[in-house]
Amino acid sequence: MAPAEFRHLVRNNQFVSPTAGICPGFSQANLIILPKEDAYDFLLLAQRNPKPIPILEVSELGQRGLKRLGQDLDIATDIPKYRVYQDGVLVDEPLSIEKYWSDDFVSFSFEDLLLEAGIEIRHIEEKVNVPM
Repeated sequence: MAPAEFRHLVRNNQFVSPTAGICPGFSQANLIILPKEDAYDFLLLAQRNPKPIPILEVSELGQRGLKRLGQDLDIATDIPKYRVYQDGVLVDEPLSIEKYWSDDFVSFSFEDLLLEAGIEIRHIEEKVNVPM
């Protein structure tokens, strides 16, 4: 399945399972979305730790797309399930984060670079959800 086709299934809530191993050969990545006030600290952490946190792309402030990772990509709707934390507490696990979206969000995407470097990712190999 092509990534754009898969994203449309997710956007329409037709796929709500873990995504490990879907669309082989294309980037599958973890995503973190942070308010602007926390984004620089996370970027600095990632730059100082490029092996465990390889950054594929950083969005522009408030933008819901990631230009390098795909056309017609909306990070607020195109992930099967989100985990929303407020003050370190899990408050929701929605299928879309449109109601939470803020114009001061910055998003970071990473994981595929680990695979390219030959680092095995167990949850992908076993086709199970990511470790939490």
